[in-house]
Amino acid sequence: MTISSVNTGAHRVSRSATIAAPVGELFEMVADPHRHAELDGSGTVHDTVSGPSRLAKGEKFSVKMKMYGLGYRITSRVTDFDEGRVVEWRHPLGHRWRWEFTPLSPEQTLVTETFDYGAAGSSRTKVYELLGFPKQNAAGIESTLRGLQTRYS
Repeated sequence: MTISSVNTGAHRVSRSATIAAPVGELFEMVADPHRHAELDGSGTVHDTVSGPSRLAKGEKFSVKMKMYGLGYRITSRVTDFDEGRVVEWRHPLGHRWRWEFTPLSPEQTLVTETFDYGAAGSSRTKVYELLGFPKQNAAGIESTLRGLQTRYS
């Protein structure tokens, strides 16, 4: 089970993995915010979600989260949605989470997940780095992708 680091530019943490599942099945999981807890390898996303059962550009959804032992709720807005290919949302603090899907065969998909903290603005990027979010989120992304590989192996 290989997870690859992908250079997607400054202030972005991206990892890719080949998953033995059709692109449509994987895309539907990410496009449904009520299933995000199933995906999450970081342990921060809970299954208490409000919002649509299927995302689209401009949609908002709220998720109960927990970090450093503290529970909170965030509402994100979908900033990019390309059917079968891309789902991206913006966190209230400005960073973005992006999922990209590339079919390799009818039963294999290259999945790339990106934490784009540069989108939060230059003043926040330093804070994110001081708090260790790039490294922490890289580990969470790797765990998420490894979980998908295991689930579909």
